[in-house]
Amino acid sequence: MSRGFKHIPILDWKIYQEGQKPAFLEQLRDALIFAGFLYLQHPPIEAGLIERVKEYLPKLFALPAETKHKLDMVNSPHFLGYSSLGSELTKGKVDQREQFDFGTPYDCIWKEGDPEYRKLWGQSQWPSEEDLPGFKDTLTRYLSQVQDLSEIFTHLVAEALGLGPNGLDIFFDHPMSSMQHRSKVVKYPPVGDEQQGVGPHFDSGFLTLLLQASSHRGLQAQNVDGDWIDVPPLDDTLVVNIGKGLEFVTQRVALATTHRVLNPPLGSTDRYSVPYFQIIKQDIKLADSVIDFSPEILALRDKRGDPVSDSVNYSEYGTEESGHVSLIGRIRSHPDVARRHYPTLYKVYFPGESQ
Repeated sequence: MSRGFKHIPILDWKIYQEGQKPAFLEQLRDALIFAGFLYLQHPPIEAGLIERVKEYLPKLFALPAETKHKLDMVNSPHFLGYSSLGSELTKGKVDQREQFDFGTPYDCIWKEGDPEYRKLWGQSQWPSEEDLPGFKDTLTRYLSQVQDLSEIFTHLVAEALGLGPNGLDIFFDHPMSSMQHRSKVVKYPPVGDEQQGVGPHFDSGFLTLLLQASSHRGLQAQNVDGDWIDVPPLDDTLVVNIGKGLEFVTQRVALATTHRVLNPPLGSTDRYSVPYFQIIKQDIKLADSVIDFSPEILALRDKRGDPVSDSVNYSEYGTEESGHVSLIGRIRSHPDVARRHYPTLYKVYFPGESQ
């Protein structure tokens, strides 16, 4: 008998807004435990802002190659900037996507003697106003509103799991806006046999909120039986999924679900997406902060069972500070950046490579 979900649950934000919070929390609890993925319908984002973001995406990637390469991620110790097609790895295999990584506003505070992971938070590289007028303001405004939503949603996650609204506050600096959260703007081009837009993986941190910015299918989530389930774009939704950090501290109650993206087929148009990654504070060791749950919640987790997974990333949460775990993930995905800015760690994770 199958234990795995066959479709992605849809939670309507209007249910919460219209005073039906208990019903919303019950649906959220089941989605967290049994799927680890959900659609959030009617998210509280400014009317028209999502459409303005979508309009910018083809323009961003249509910038001249020399303009984009001025923003290359290899310039940034924060792993923020432009990555050309085929320059990122997942499980050692090349991802067929082109992307920009941006962060919420933050000035790096790292100084000599600090842990290297403090370098991860810092200023983004943006196209100039001359090259793409209004883009920085539009995306920054969008990320600010998604950040606000993620904070509210984290309190609801805590309530849904029986922890009370502040049950996850220990994992964040306060206010949450004093931290840096991250985003990608991604283009998946049509390809032939090479279908890995991004390979099977987990996200780090606690929550990812994803805007599927074009009509293409491609995103898939892996259920506990190991089956790949399509997550097609739905109008007026964000996709929310659980990160490996939240799974770890909840004793696998909230499920971090392996997911991947397949490129559009040849003859199609480009697929665009904008994921937002909610980051947890850098200096916390999650193994010291695992949460206890009621027998009723643990019984639901046990009913679901342990998933089959094609991904193993972020296993270091049991031994390392959160910031170091994130840095390891970045180094494995972007060895060119690691070679320039983190040469000691580069040698650890790519011992056979020459400098």
